[in-house]
Amino acid sequence: MTDRRGAWLDIDLDAIRHNITLIRSVVGDAAVAQVVKAEAYGHGMVPVSKAIEPVVDAFCVATLDEAIELRPHVAKRIIMLYPVPHPAVPQALEIDVELPVMSAADFEAIQTAVSERRAPVRIHLGVETGMGRGGLQPENVVAVAAAAHADSRFELAGLWSHLHSPEDPPTSDGQLLRFDIATTALREARLPVPPRHAAASGGIFTGDEPALDFVRPGVASYGVLDDGLPIAPDAQSAASELRPAMSLKARPIAFSRVPAGGTVGYGGTWVAARPSRIAVLPVGYGDGYLRSAQPGAEVLVRGRRLPLVGRVSMVAVTVDVTDLPGLDDTEGGVLRGAQGAEGCAAGDLARRRTTIAWEVRTRRARRRSRGYQPAAGTADGDRPSS
Repeated sequence: MTDRRGAWLDIDLDAIRHNITLIRSVVGDAAVAQVVKAEAYGHGMVPVSKAIEPVVDAFCVATLDEAIELRPHVAKRIIMLYPVPHPAVPQALEIDVELPVMSAADFEAIQTAVSERRAPVRIHLGVETGMGRGGLQPENVVAVAAAAHADSRFELAGLWSHLHSPEDPPTSDGQLLRFDIATTALREARLPVPPRHAAASGGIFTGDEPALDFVRPGVASYGVLDDGLPIAPDAQSAASELRPAMSLKARPIAFSRVPAGGTVGYGGTWVAARPSRIAVLPVGYGDGYLRSAQPGAEVLVRGRRLPLVGRVSMVAVTVDVTDLPGLDDTEGGVLRGAQGAEGCAAGDLARRRTTIAWEVRTRRARRRSRGYQPAAGTADGDRPSS
């Protein structure tokens, strides 16, 4: 990979595999359907999926475009998490993806599109339990399941829902009760109950959501959990061993000398209290490093925390490097990730932005080139070579 801007994302594929192994230690025999939507939360959908295919059972994506991009690179199952627009269903069937059925209309659209096939179309019946993003009401699941069961062109591959507040056991219990109503209705109708899945990263580590037959880990596989998530006692060891897989690194592209009383950045909001040396790093809000990261954001250089000064601009941030004599454009800094014993966590930035760590990660990937470390990784701050 050629580094043309002086800033990149360093992705540790071994860390992702390690995290999935930890997740398996928590969920036991449940299958793992890894969520790789939104460029695998900014880590790169295709390279990540190719690297982890041996340790997962399936992949989950959000859009048909993602499925089309991913299919040539993996042989394992691809499960759609959102319905495909009905006119696009034939295209989805051509690439052998598993489709969610969130309404009777979804099922009818697939029925219309499906032709005689050697292998049945796998569908997952989505149950609306409180997320409010669509799904079959529990009392309506039987009618669709019966129609699919009677049609040899279909395989009921999943019964699923999504729990919106894994940190709140009473809320999760209420949603799971509605999910159980759908399950019971299928049994009473003497219909097969397909493999069930509801738990995502939060449910896996809080223990509030049963693993059932499948789990759908997302951010946990990339080494992130919500700071406020109450971890179940039997999952605490695994949670403590999760390794963040993404680091944002950059090299200075310019330096300036600012006299005492001089200002830096738009609006002149930062005033130098002493003669200062300022380094310019080519990362800004156009790359997802939003202005709201200030105040308080830091960069790691030579294992030391240095403050960002002045406002974040569209394509650059400025760092006070006065206390690091001799720093030049060959030395890299870490805007998020670890360097030596120090670290700048996505969660720290998220709190300053009043957002969540996974938004930080996905925004970062917009214009960033990525370097992938299949083993231990390069030295902190080094430009990736692959």
